[in-house]
Amino acid sequence: MKRLHAMPFGALPKAGAGARFRLWAPARERVTLELLQRDGREAAAGSDAPVALAVPMQRCDDGWHAADAVDAPAGTLYRFRLDEQLAVPDPASRFNPFDVHGPSELVDPLAYDWHDGEWRGRRWHEAVIYEMHVGTFTDEGTFDAARERLAELASLGVTAVELMPVADFPGTRGWGYDGVLPFAPDAAYGRPDAFKRFVDHAHSLGLMVLLDVVYNHFGPEGNYLRAYAPQFFDASRRTPWGDALSFDAASSGPVRAFFVNNALYWVLEYSLDGLRIDAVHAIEDRSSPDLIEEIARALRDGPERDRFVHVVLENDRNDTRYLRRAPDGAPRIANAQWNDDLHHALHVVLTAETDGYYADYADAPIERLGRALAEGFVYQGEPSPFRGGTARGMPSAQLPPSAFVAFVHTHDQVGNRAFGERLDALADPRFMPAALACALLGAQVPMLFMGDEYAASTPFLYFCDFGPELAEAVRNGRRAEFGRFQAFRDPAAREAIPDPNAVQTFIASKLDHAERSVSPHRERLALVARMLAARRSCIERSSAIRRAGRWHADGRLLSVRWTPGDGAADSASSPADGALALHLNFGDTDAMVDAGASFEPRFVHAAARGQATAAWTLAPGGVLYGAATGKRRRG
Repeated sequence: MKRLHAMPFGALPKAGAGARFRLWAPARERVTLELLQRDGREAAAGSDAPVALAVPMQRCDDGWHAADAVDAPAGTLYRFRLDEQLAVPDPASRFNPFDVHGPSELVDPLAYDWHDGEWRGRRWHEAVIYEMHVGTFTDEGTFDAARERLAELASLGVTAVELMPVADFPGTRGWGYDGVLPFAPDAAYGRPDAFKRFVDHAHSLGLMVLLDVVYNHFGPEGNYLRAYAPQFFDASRRTPWGDALSFDAASSGPVRAFFVNNALYWVLEYSLDGLRIDAVHAIEDRSSPDLIEEIARALRDGPERDRFVHVVLENDRNDTRYLRRAPDGAPRIANAQWNDDLHHALHVVLTAETDGYYADYADAPIERLGRALAEGFVYQGEPSPFRGGTARGMPSAQLPPSAFVAFVHTHDQVGNRAFGERLDALADPRFMPAALACALLGAQVPMLFMGDEYAASTPFLYFCDFGPELAEAVRNGRRAEFGRFQAFRDPAAREAIPDPNAVQTFIASKLDHAERSVSPHRERLALVARMLAARRSCIERSSAIRRAGRWHADGRLLSVRWTPGDGAADSASSPADGALALHLNFGDTDAMVDAGASFEPRFVHAAARGQATAAWTLAPGGVLYGAATGKRRRG
């Protein structure tokens, strides 16, 4: 089986040895296509690479430049020279073997033979997501090495792998959010065919593959678009990473097409099962439909509409307009959004930290956690102390739990700590099973950050590989950022923060899979496997839940119930037939729970049932999960 997404820009081989090249460069009068000599490919990394053929490109309407080359087989290195001056890579390059400043390589998508022709994906309610950074998931840090470990995830109960961005970024190491060539898998991870082999093998194991994509900014190094297409940017609007991208100006048609085609490209040409779109709150677009809506429609109405393709968002605004459901329960735009509120409340419960955005959850963390588990957002229009009293969020209780992705933490919350500590390094270990239960046994779609499944002891630090000047600015800026925290007021303390550009920072973040077989990591792995098995046993009930649940807190004992259908349980402590219930004890003493006479436990940790009664005792960190069956137990 072959896969190809024919785009209106970039390069594509034609029949024989020819190829078509197109570049949108409205700010340039003359563009020359340069085909580089294929001998001594390493020498072709720099701007002095020998040119085998220079082809003047024809300037077409609306700033497009086009050329055909008769002798340009797959593997040809090429670049564009602007007005006989600056040479730049193809912004739609399918592969840049010599990093973001070097020439692009002509790739033939039809050269790869796919073996997943029968794959139709999985329904969203079946998703158990595993967030993975390719570069640190294995020692090798490649697609091929990661592919060899996919079977372990499938056997654990994971059903979807979500890769952090793989779009080409500067250097050989980085999180991926500084990518500048969004169509090119980074060469540090392997060639395009290696990524395709990864996806192909994942599908053979029943695993979906989602990709994190960044449509709100380009990275600060290696982005040449300003030199020939400044229309990509709107200098009147800013993001935390620089000028915003321009999606709603009169000249924004090609800009929108660039990113809509990028979404289609990953799904069509790489057979991906969906996208996680980063920081949509930083995308300014007053068009109707806006960019997110246009992408979602293009994916659902496009050539892959006969299989399940999912859209997940990160949106700090707690905005529910992208999460609306049709009468049949299907998402109109996005399947789900990362639930940062749940993480933040849980973090405060476990650590009592109240710096930064954790201040919004400090007053009543257990209650805030209960609302997040039951209703999705904690802030649904209430004033946010962290934001100076500004109202944040929209009502979310009308949405099904599957509209939210729940997690103990993600790359963000771990890597944005000064020393990259995971929650296991910060919290009382007694309560980690209860914390994991919030994500893995709640009604929302669960996600593990790589290593969570065995309580990895390795940190996940912020790392990058910028040029010297930018590297120094990033290092100093990061240390200055932490200066507002009490623990880093002392300059000596800030100096101890790892340098993001140091190779050792990257190496320290690599997982140690050998931990899986030794205590206490082995026990954590078994615990997660039991939780995911319990979740599967209730999957049909969970998939039938159409709206928010109910929660009840008694001190540090938290109970949450979700009822299948459009209704909700009368209360968190009064079960309805078919209702799912999760009871968690975050307190330092035993707590009693009346689970109901018809309660059928599916997962029990540090909990015991009394004799001839529906009462259960939960020890500190205890978890009780199950369903009301409608059948009363005999005493």
